[in-house]
Amino acid sequence: MKNNILTILIISALTIPAFSQATTQKVTDSNTALHAIQPDYPVPYGPVKAESVTAVLDRIFTYLDSSTPAKIIDRQTNSEITDFSKMTPGTSFAPGVFRLISYEWGVAYGAMLLAGDVTGDAKFTGYTTKRINLIAAVAQYYKNQGTQQGITPVRPILDPRALDDAGSMCAAMIKTYNVSKDKTLRPFIDNYIDYISNKQFRLADGTLARNRPLPNALWLDDLYMSVPALAQMGNLTGDKKYFDDACKQVLQFSKRMFNSEKGLYMHGWIQDMNPHPEFYWARCNGWAILTMSELLDVLPENHPSREAVMDLFRAHIRGLAAYQSGSGFWHQLIDRNDSYLETSATAIYTYCAAHAINKGWISAQAYGPMVVLGWNAVQTRVNDKGEVEGTCVGTGMAFDPAFYYNRPVNVAAAHGYGPVIMAGAEILKLMKNYQIVINDSAVMFYPLGADWRNNR
Repeated sequence: MKNNILTILIISALTIPAFSQATTQKVTDSNTALHAIQPDYPVPYGPVKAESVTAVLDRIFTYLDSSTPAKIIDRQTNSEITDFSKMTPGTSFAPGVFRLISYEWGVAYGAMLLAGDVTGDAKFTGYTTKRINLIAAVAQYYKNQGTQQGITPVRPILDPRALDDAGSMCAAMIKTYNVSKDKTLRPFIDNYIDYISNKQFRLADGTLARNRPLPNALWLDDLYMSVPALAQMGNLTGDKKYFDDACKQVLQFSKRMFNSEKGLYMHGWIQDMNPHPEFYWARCNGWAILTMSELLDVLPENHPSREAVMDLFRAHIRGLAAYQSGSGFWHQLIDRNDSYLETSATAIYTYCAAHAINKGWISAQAYGPMVVLGWNAVQTRVNDKGEVEGTCVGTGMAFDPAFYYNRPVNVAAAHGYGPVIMAGAEILKLMKNYQIVINDSAVMFYPLGADWRNNR
């Protein structure tokens, strides 16, 4: 009897799967809504939730707060100095993963202020004010000691020698000054602006330039290393000359470096090079679009160059949108799909387009889905520690593709952190200004209060 039962169970086990397979209905156009099948997207697709964006920002904050300590130490004793009146010639910043004074961290300081403003969470604002005030205190000490030049931890502030030293940190200091009203920052702001306006090498027509790697070179990166500071100084002082110089830089760089057919900027330009190779490196295009965004934020509506700058901004956004990959990222060389997908540039483009939508400069319906896709991609690169992955390290100018294709990526590349924070903060603002929904399987933007269901 037991053997008969066992035989029946075995036969049943063998025949049931065969029967199931035979009766599984084949998917056809007549029995399945094929358009509603969920695609296998490489990154999450669809509207994001505010709490998930905030969680990403919190994760990055926690990592950066611990990895960039707001402390000074005596290098000889390695002990912390808590009383600023007891600084010594060996005073330096406590070592961290990132430097507290760099153009990359100028971006991060501004990003933290933005995140604080959007979220209302004082920890973000405090991150910047605490560190900028610390930097100013150390700079004042060395200035009083008469060691403005030479090897000090604040040499780039007291003795800037390149736009990399000056522009981004200056813009961050002015933004911090607007929040904290700390008058001790003003002398350092003035010193930075003096370098940009009067000491940096320029071409004959006043365009900011370098003499490396070849004479009379324009680096697109230098737009960000100068124009936001000039724009912020114009806003701070009301002096039109700063706005005029800022606009001149954008327009004169663009005349030489913007490819209107592609809607992209080349990375480097050499005055006497003919013919001229054009390499559309992703992050330098990020610096350009972010420069115009920051300039337009404070440029008076009646400034004679505002319309020309706005036209360039919109043309650049349109060009960038055409090259976004199906994963939401942009490529290291924007127009070369076999180059790797890069995080910092993707975050900058996402921020700038979201900000432009929020300001009413570009269409939400046309560019909003690009922004959502960009953020959905970027947030996948923030790991559990709060590190930003997939960011290209600092990059010089080159005239061959191999150079750009093979630049390393590293979580210690500081360029990625500020842009990701900015993108997340602006996405939160965007979510308050529009209905972002899935309609007919795709991301769509609708005005607040509109019954979007009527469009199904």
